[in-house]
Amino acid sequence: MDRSDGASASVEDLLRLHAPQVLGALVRRYGHFDPAEDAVQEALIAAAEQWPEDGVPGNPRGWLIRVASRRLTDRLRSDTARRRREETAAALTPADAFVGPPPGEGLARPGGRAPSEDDTLTLLFLCCHPALSPAAQIALTLRAVGGLTTAEIARAHLVGEATMAQRISRAKRAVRGAEFRAPEPEDRDRRLAAVLQVLYLIFNEGYTATAGPELHRTDLAREAIRLTRAVRRLLPREGRVTGLLALMVLTEARTPARTGAHGELIPLDEQDRSLWDRTAIAEGTALAEEALTQGPAGDYQLQAAIAALHDEAGRAEDTDWPQILALYDLLVHRTPDPAAALGRAVAVAMVHGPRAGLAEVDALAEALPREGRYRLDAVRAHLLERAGELQAARTAYLTAAGHTLSRPEARYLRDRADRIDS
Repeated sequence: MDRSDGASASVEDLLRLHAPQVLGALVRRYGHFDPAEDAVQEALIAAAEQWPEDGVPGNPRGWLIRVASRRLTDRLRSDTARRRREETAAALTPADAFVGPPPGEGLARPGGRAPSEDDTLTLLFLCCHPALSPAAQIALTLRAVGGLTTAEIARAHLVGEATMAQRISRAKRAVRGAEFRAPEPEDRDRRLAAVLQVLYLIFNEGYTATAGPELHRTDLAREAIRLTRAVRRLLPREGRVTGLLALMVLTEARTPARTGAHGELIPLDEQDRSLWDRTAIAEGTALAEEALTQGPAGDYQLQAAIAALHDEAGRAEDTDWPQILALYDLLVHRTPDPAAALGRAVAVAMVHGPRAGLAEVDALAEALPREGRYRLDAVRAHLLERAGELQAARTAYLTAAGHTLSRPEARYLRDRADRIDS
């Protein structure tokens, strides 16, 4: 579904909007997640090929449900063991139920939402099932809820399509017996936390790719924001959701200034802030303020407040570091996340000097996982440079460069080391 022109882009937006609704309709009706998801993907591919040429149908969701239902019926008929269940479902289903109502119509639920809208959140809960690893949760979410093809997901994660197909197939098999329903109230908070963590991981991988030639993967970052917006529409008074959306919007607002003409990384304190998206910053700041009114401040609300303070500073030297440090103090008290502790170390350095920050960094050395150690080395290098320990800084920059799989980050770190030599 990769498209370049505006019309095709609008088709792609429609497909991603309706993908979880169509899948939810089929799973709710047939109860077979794996073949239903495959059938929906086939319907999405058919629409991506036909709609730009023939025009978007008046009821796009109904068109997709009808085509996906036919594909699913064909799959079920080809399997003798499933044929009896398919015939039973068909006998109990009115003939016109295969044509979904246009968006905004149909039987509403007590909260004013149509069942298809609730299906998006139910699918997210299913895709983020605790039986799955984080990598599998991300892949299945992008496929089933995001509507991305296996090839698109594979490209985003820099793996072969066959490898990603196997990962998705294993994930679908793992949740095959799970019921298509929202979690019980006593389990809801934990399952929602898993959903939000997956969306946050997708965004982070899009905003700063952990490997490969590109610093920023726009498709992943935008998909994470789109899905988080969808969750917020369903849970508008959930502070964690509002806070996560605020954090994503505020962070993504800096994207235009993060790279130079040749794709080189530009750190936050050196960015041309006139390039930042001020409309997004205004939206994100308003969301961050709203999130802080929606119950006790959690991890995402605090991170959003920190991002807002960065974005509100017209110059790097205007950043309110004491307030940022106070927020980090609250954040690290709440979460054991080493990344939050590393962010606090930077704030300590900006408030109390680089040597105070270095002491904090050294205390974190054993807590960070091996794959994240290059970030600690990069922070240490920066603080050593600020403290005037140039040769130690150069060594730390090169050590960090040697451990990151991101080519733009490695180039930036080597350039910093070369700058010290010159």
